Amino acid sequence: MVIDFRSDTVTKPTQGMLEAMFKAKVGDDVFGEDPSINELEAMVTEMFGMEAAIFCPSGTMTNQIAIKCHTQPGDEVICDESSHIYQYEGGGIAFNSGASVKLLAGNRGRINVEQVATAIQPDDPHRAHTSMVSLENTSNRGGGSCYDFKEIKKISSLCKEKGLAFHLDGARLWNALIAKKESPKQYGEAFDSISLCLSKSLGCPVGSLLLGKKDFIKKARRIRKVFGGGMRQAGFLAAAGIYALQNNIERLAEDHEHAAQIAGVIAGKQFVKFVLPVETNIIIFELDESITAPGLVSKLKEYNILGYAISQNRVRLVLHLDINAEMVKKTIEVFNQL
Repeated sequence: MVIDFRSDTVTKPTQGMLEAMFKAKVGDDVFGEDPSINELEAMVTEMFGMEAAIFCPSGTMTNQIAIKCHTQPGDEVICDESSHIYQYEGGGIAFNSGASVKLLAGNRGRINVEQVATAIQPDDPHRAHTSMVSLENTSNRGGGSCYDFKEIKKISSLCKEKGLAFHLDGARLWNALIAKKESPKQYGEAFDSISLCLSKSLGCPVGSLLLGKKDFIKKARRIRKVFGGGMRQAGFLAAAGIYALQNNIERLAEDHEHAAQIAGVIAGKQFVKFVLPVETNIIIFELDESITAPGLVSKLKEYNILGYAISQNRVRLVLHLDINAEMVKKTIEVFNQL
């Protein structure tokens, strides 16, 4: 039995999801004729109270399309220094959009309205033009930390006042919604665009969605084509997404509970300096000088437990639907032995 905590992207479709995919009604989505894609896009649009949505292969693509839609070359994007759009999207902000980035040092990946207000560039031809603010909820490198929605509303109001686009990288927003007992429509009202992953928390094999106004999504479809993201009979993937939205959201609370149980044991180990607060399904902990993160990951692998070294002294473990109670118990037993 291999227990894979490297990411919540490693899940395999359940039998129910596979059956839904097998029975999917499909057409050519590039022609707008895939009924399952259209159903999924309409379902998520309704959930968030937004006007339109577009299905894409990845969250990186939905984020990069949003940035391309919201900016012009020479513009500047404000985000936290640990943001996925900056850290893990291959320099796409510069490569795809010709934009620069204003990085802010937030609290576990979360920036506040005062920081954003200070970061907005003055109207000066010598400076980059600030055009967009991007948040990530939950924050991956922040250990699955969740924004306080009151802070989101403050930043949203500031963006409206200053005429800035407001984007959410909601790769794991589903986790935040469950942990904070919030509703999708709250987010639909606050943001101009939202990127949602189906292949992380919800256990789909492939797929993300970008939400926004109709004219924004119309522009996004053109950019998706330029990025090579148009797919044909993608309804097989959409069927997995529909199944996940109907069956896999509420169960995220189980992942959060499992993460808290494991983190409680890790926090008591002598070789662990600290564990970031666990709010959702991600555990990040820092080690002392007695062992490196790659060293601990290698040690865990001897017990068929797979972790991820995100730096020389930090390890990340991610809970997901393929990690059951028996695996959690085994993991706790192993950490107690270390």
